[in-house]
Amino acid sequence: MAITPTQFAQRTRQSVNWNDAKRRVLCAYRDWLRAAPEIQTMYNVPLPVSVIRTRMRQEFERHRYVNKLPVIDVLLFQSAADYQETMNFWRQTTHIMSYFKEENFRGDKRLPANFMEGFLEGKGRN
Repeated sequence: MAITPTQFAQRTRQSVNWNDAKRRVLCAYRDWLRAAPEIQTMYNVPLPVSVIRTRMRQEFERHRYVNKLPVIDVLLFQSAADYQETMNFWRQTTHIMSYFKEENFRGDKRLPANFMEGFLEGKGRN
């Protein structure tokens, strides 16, 4: 796969009104959802595509009630930049896996609390 840095680049612009912002958000959301299978294969994500898409939806839902156009424009710019970095393979698998806290191998429960618990569970610190 040849990487073309400008393939996913977008010009920065402001939303004209709320309808324009809504249209741009939906386009960004659809782009992310369509890219989920490719992201899974590119980064060898050990999760099904449905889990990846659910996490993407959660990220968009997190900002659902933003009610200022300039803030939405900044979020759209950040989304476009993240999308470009992800699809051009400018990230590493650990960057992608950081979005999945529970499934992540670097989660809070990765290591036991003390040596004896780890010894009894059979998990060392190496």
